[in-house]
Amino acid sequence: MRRTFRTRTIVGMVLAMALIASACSSNTDGPTIEIASFGFGESEIVAEIYKQALEAEGYSVNHQVQVGPREVLKPALEAGDVDIIPEYVGSALEAGFGIEPSADGEATRERLIEAYADAGVTVLDLSEAEDKNTFVITKELAEASGITSVSDLAKLGPIVLGGPPECPERPRCQIGLEELYGLEIAEFKALDAGGSLTVAALEGGEVQVGLFFSTYLFIDEFLALDDDLGLQPAENIVPVIRQAILDEYGDDLADVLNAVSAELTTEALIAMNERFFAPEDADVIAGEWLVEVGLIDG
Repeated sequence: MRRTFRTRTIVGMVLAMALIASACSSNTDGPTIEIASFGFGESEIVAEIYKQALEAEGYSVNHQVQVGPREVLKPALEAGDVDIIPEYVGSALEAGFGIEPSADGEATRERLIEAYADAGVTVLDLSEAEDKNTFVITKELAEASGITSVSDLAKLGPIVLGGPPECPERPRCQIGLEELYGLEIAEFKALDAGGSLTVAALEGGEVQVGLFFSTYLFIDEFLALDDDLGLQPAENIVPVIRQAILDEYGDDLADVLNAVSAELTTEALIAMNERFFAPEDADVIAGEWLVEVGLIDG
């Protein structure tokens, strides 16, 4: 009787341990998750953030670093060569499907969900973090003129605008300022989109208004104007993911990604971009941010 009792006890313990091990390793039983980033630093950082958050929960993840533009990554996602892309919601809709986005992030996300419906791709939660075109002026000019929004630029009369060379022909640049906002552009100076040329021109008084990206590392030195009439579409970061990989792993996978998106802010992206251009490695920046917001242990 004692021998039988011991045998049954050992067998029971082994089975229990096997069940525990199975539960702990369930996230590693499926295929490696392929996450890819676009060909620039911010996208690499964000993809690395999602990657490390998933790895901390036991998933096997490979980051395809700075693969290229949307014209490369979108077909790769639909073909199953990539499982997750941290996207920009407005550009994903407009460049990916030729559908006009709006300044409303959630409305744009709903349209992106519809656009991807037949491609086996799911659109997860939006983050607050947004990288979009933003018009800026110097803080000195803002204080002197009482300007906080793009509409307020009318107080200046005809303005000198600086931006990328294609700005005069773009509906969300000079054309939008003239037609939607009714502003008069006295002169346009071809510079860059928030780069060193635009910074120097603003600081030197050569232009009054410049075009930046909202997560550009120098943006805090200027006043980003409120796009009060919604010229620019929403560009919140949002993970797009193959439904097949969600089916493989279940809702827990989406929960991890959505938890990251809930913490990601525009201000955090600005700070991380500054570090990237210092330069620091994207994986280090991503890991330290995840620890800072409490998503992974240090």
